[in-house]
Amino acid sequence: MIGQLRKKDLFVILEQLGLIMIGIGVVTLTPIFVALIYNEGNYISFLIPSGFSILVGYILRRSLRGKNRRMGLKHGMMIAALAWLWAALIGSLILMNITHINFLNAYFESMSAWTTTGLTILNVETVPKSVLFLRSIAQWIGGLGVVIVVIGILIRPGTSASKLYKSEAREEKIKPSITGTVKTIWWIYLFYTILGIVLYVLAGMSIFDAINTTMTNLSTGGMSVNNDNIGGFHSNLINIITMVIMIIGATSFLVHYRVLKGKVKDMIRDIQFQAMIIIIFIFSTLIFINAHLTTMDSVFHVISAITCTGSSIPPTSAQVAWPQYVKIILIAAMIIGGSAGSTSGAVKLIRIVTILKGYYWELLRVLSPAGSVIPKKISGKPVTDVEVREASSYVFIYLLFIFISWLVFVQYGYDALNSLYEIISAQGNVGLSMGITSPTMPQIPQIFLIFNMWIGRIEIIPVLVLIRASLGALKRF
Repeated sequence: MIGQLRKKDLFVILEQLGLIMIGIGVVTLTPIFVALIYNEGNYISFLIPSGFSILVGYILRRSLRGKNRRMGLKHGMMIAALAWLWAALIGSLILMNITHINFLNAYFESMSAWTTTGLTILNVETVPKSVLFLRSIAQWIGGLGVVIVVIGILIRPGTSASKLYKSEAREEKIKPSITGTVKTIWWIYLFYTILGIVLYVLAGMSIFDAINTTMTNLSTGGMSVNNDNIGGFHSNLINIITMVIMIIGATSFLVHYRVLKGKVKDMIRDIQFQAMIIIIFIFSTLIFINAHLTTMDSVFHVISAITCTGSSIPPTSAQVAWPQYVKIILIAAMIIGGSAGSTSGAVKLIRIVTILKGYYWELLRVLSPAGSVIPKKISGKPVTDVEVREASSYVFIYLLFIFISWLVFVQYGYDALNSLYEIISAQGNVGLSMGITSPTMPQIPQIFLIFNMWIGRIEIIPVLVLIRASLGALKRF
């Protein structure tokens, strides 16, 4: 039947999910090296959850491999949706063991890290360095996408790689094959990571701080080793380096590939990069003139918002006191987001450009003589009416989920504008906060924020596919 999840579909999903579980287990083991360097002695807290993930993944792969089941896009979407839930679960088990916080707080923190959101309930200056590194590497991996990482390292070329790649809302291809594209993205990502670390060290950071800060800002995640985030370093040079890294993270990997191949003008010609720079300039100017923030604060936080990074300079208490005008501007930036094909979240610039162009083309159609052909292109590429409708539909459903969560927060007594800011930050995987996120917040709003972070990272549709298929399976039983 249409929409039903059959047993063979479940086998396809579990087989590929097993591989991702192994990958997640390996990633969450890496902070052990940090624990060894700093003699923290919390190795078991990493070994048991990570080993559990690897063991479950191995059992699934071993028992379901080689059954010749064909993988479709629906399977890829459900695998992607489940992979992020599993990654957050393994991370939360580690956090519970080491920091002794409850499960919901641990799951929130872990989901925030993996989805590159950056909202935190921890006092980061009191937790072990291995935990800081766990959050950083989760953001670094999450910036590329949990499934994308597995494709690049573990999956052979073929249909499975293609379906999994598309499942995380990626369409751009740098190389003819998906695995070739992912491996190229990996090399670009590693290059910028090393570059960022070097720049931060030259600016006066310790090597540990430089590694963590680069990983979280390049991934547009924004988690920090300081409670005051980037402001805790008290350096304008570090602020400037961070702004550059955030913009790099929010720019399409396809554009980076062309730039690194010597085609620097391709970055200037890219419609998404153009739109991002124009919006940064306009929004920063509006805040500087009308809200009287400093030039550094204005530019930095607009960049942080539109790239969906969430790094900040002043403490949260100072941000809460900002004029409502500033918050509204940053809300707009957080909804727009960075480029498609980057580590950024939110709606994405290409959808905004497509919708605005769609309205413009409709105006031309009305004003033109009957039978006129209106050329529809963006950056020289043809755009169909279906693509315009898909962009509009996605923005509608994106805003609908924000509205639902907003109603919940207002019902719990939170300030309307501040709660809207927090929800948009969560669903856009941004991380800028009005102080609502805390270890003592009510459970229902906290669960809604976790859900917002999850659907925002994988662009909603895979979650809806998973929910619909699961409901169909429940009806059968």
